[in-house]
Amino acid sequence: MKYIAPAALSLSLLFVVESPQTVISGSVLPADGTESIWAIGARDSARAVILNTGAFSITVRSGAYKLVVDAKVPYKDLVLDLDVKADQPLDVGQIVLQK
Repeated sequence: MKYIAPAALSLSLLFVVESPQTVISGSVLPADGTESIWAIGARDSARAVILNTGAFSITVRSGAYKLVVDAKVPYKDLVLDLDVKADQPLDVGQIVLQK
């Protein structure tokens, strides 16, 4: 029984280490033209914080993502394929929604 505690501690340390995170940012025009923006990857997904100016940011791990812009009517939804690198913020620039 004296070996259970060190083994349990060793296992818990394995789960503390996380992948480095970075930020996807940009802006949407018109600023009130979107319901939500998501970054969807194979390992995780995250929803953006959208400011009233249309600016947004999403914190994610490195990897391949689909940036999904869920637009309000009369605008069209938009999907962008992104490759996010660890510790390298990615600015997608200004996204202009189309009718």
